[in-house]
Amino acid sequence: MKTILKSMLGILQSHTDGEPKYPLHVGEVMNCWTAFAIFKEAQVFYRMALNTTEDEQLKKKTQEIFDASVKDQDKLKHFLIKEGVPLPPTSQAKPDSSSETIPMGVKLTDDEIANGISLKLASVNILCATTVSQSIRTDVGLMFLEFQTHILLFAADFKTLMEKRGWLKSPPPYLPPGAPTQKP
Repeated sequence: MKTILKSMLGILQSHTDGEPKYPLHVGEVMNCWTAFAIFKEAQVFYRMALNTTEDEQLKKKTQEIFDASVKDQDKLKHFLIKEGVPLPPTSQAKPDSSSETIPMGVKLTDDEIANGISLKLASVNILCATTVSQSIRTDVGLMFLEFQTHILLFAADFKTLMEKRGWLKSPPPYLPPGAPTQKP
């Protein structure tokens, strides 16, 4: 799946060479500004998660997501600066710390960490899809399609880990009136 998504992205990018640039419209600016803030704030959470969890698989996945988020956020930062859009204020980065030094009443559980990361991935996925669909400028749409591709790949892997560990939260099944009763 990873190869297919990257190939599709490469094909789309090759068709934009020499395309005239329009100024960013207010929706593109707002979505870029919001995405930058979400990336930065999520990175604070990812760092807290890395400082907290002792689960090696969760730590590895969180580090991968953190690294990709930093890379995407840097690309977006350079784009915003180039376009003259001021960067949003964001929280300060957290320093590295040891899990043992975190008091129990403050320390996040692995379940809370996993679901927090899952919610962040889901929310930025929605923002990326919205931006792709609303963008007039192809470079903006492709940049967010690239971000969304990264997010979808991480989310699929992360969901598997969450299912395996019993951390995945799911709403109750819906059985419409008159439907045969099914047992899960």
